[in-house]
Amino acid sequence: MTTLATIGAGKIGTNVALAAIAAGYDVVLSNSRGPESLAGVIRELGPKARAATAEEAAAAGDIVLVAVPLKSIGDVPVEPLAGKVVLDANNYYPQRDGRIASLDGNETTTSQLLQDHLPDSFVVKAFNNIYAADIPKDGGPEGAPGRRALPIAGDDGAAKATAAALLDEFGYDAVDLGPLSESWRVERDTLAYGKPTTSDELRDLAARTERVQQV
Repeated sequence: MTTLATIGAGKIGTNVALAAIAAGYDVVLSNSRGPESLAGVIRELGPKARAATAEEAAAAGDIVLVAVPLKSIGDVPVEPLAGKVVLDANNYYPQRDGRIASLDGNETTTSQLLQDHLPDSFVVKAFNNIYAADIPKDGGPEGAPGRRALPIAGDDGAAKATAAALLDEFGYDAVDLGPLSESWRVERDTLAYGKPTTSDELRDLAARTERVQQV
């Protein structure tokens, strides 16, 4: 069985966990407050879920989702994630994260910041443009008319293929935006952010999105 682990167990982490369990995965959740704080969440998720420390979750996951506030990515364990596909669900919210000059100046992206922090991992942008509650319920059968598409971006082709396969198992088509440097096209306040789209619609919106100064 494949294990999906989360670093962060807020709305995105727990809803990705729900979708993973429905797809047959085991899940390991972690947060900054410790495994004991997740007892209620684990009861709701059922026997295929367990709680762990961030380091334990990172070691246990075959695929690992990072779903912590951007200001906290420096706390993400590095060594246990070496060689692994790491899904990044982040968006930049200055009012929450503080000002980050390299993002304000459009010199980098949130996912590139995580990749810099995890130099031996394979970061793929995923699950950042869908509202958390929709993740376990908006998927549909492969080939179904109107099947919802979600974007991915990454610098490693094999890692993106892994992420695309995961999305397919969750009921979504994957649209590859290219490298991590293009992941801004679906972040907060863009045309595709939070908008249910098919693959063709998502490609169109991403292509028409203009990069603006962060506010």
